Amino acid sequence: MTLYYSLVFALLVFEMALFVALIVPMPFTAKRKLFTFISGSPLIAKLQYGMKITFIFILILFVDSVNRVYRVQVELAAAKSQGGAAGAVAGGERMEVQARKFYSQRNMYLCGFTLFLSLILNRTYTMILDVLRLEEEVKRLRGDKPAGDKSQTKLADAGGIGEIGKLKEELKKRDRDIETLKSQSKGLSDEYSRLGDQFHVSDGTPKKSV
Repeated sequence: MTLYYSLVFALLVFEMALFVALIVPMPFTAKRKLFTFISGSPLIAKLQYGMKITFIFILILFVDSVNRVYRVQVELAAAKSQGGAAGAVAGGERMEVQARKFYSQRNMYLCGFTLFLSLILNRTYTMILDVLRLEEEVKRLRGDKPAGDKSQTKLADAGGIGEIGKLKEELKKRDRDIETLKSQSKGLSDEYSRLGDQFHVSDGTPKKSV
């Protein structure tokens, strides 16, 4: 097995261990703290970005292995079409083709399962976050002791890592700025109306009824 396929195998083993760690039953408080840390850690965000690049290379290896399997199948079909003495002479070559077929299929399954498990891990992580949010909401509706506003906010924002998280924060900030401008505009309008009423009263000019 070449070096890069050995690294793919190591990544597959790491993904299996990580999947087992995700589905291990844990207390709600411990799981909430763990996933809050994972979602808010800059180091984990950088690691996820690097993993995405790695999976792109694994996808290229997967496509290459599928292509190799197809070419080996074509060679085997051509070898089977040879009959009699020609087939006996090419027996050694057929063994070599069979070996290449085995290695190509192994690499294809290795890359394919690694990519598939990465999708499963991403979906499992998202589902666990949703479950934690729902459990937090149920506890709040039941009137149980809350875990703290800061922890609830982090859990609600979990999953917004990197550029998406930054954009969400910018949108929230702009919404707050808009609400502030609306309140200031309303205050200025009320003050203008009040000053207008005082001016009409002091001047003795009756207000025009609208």
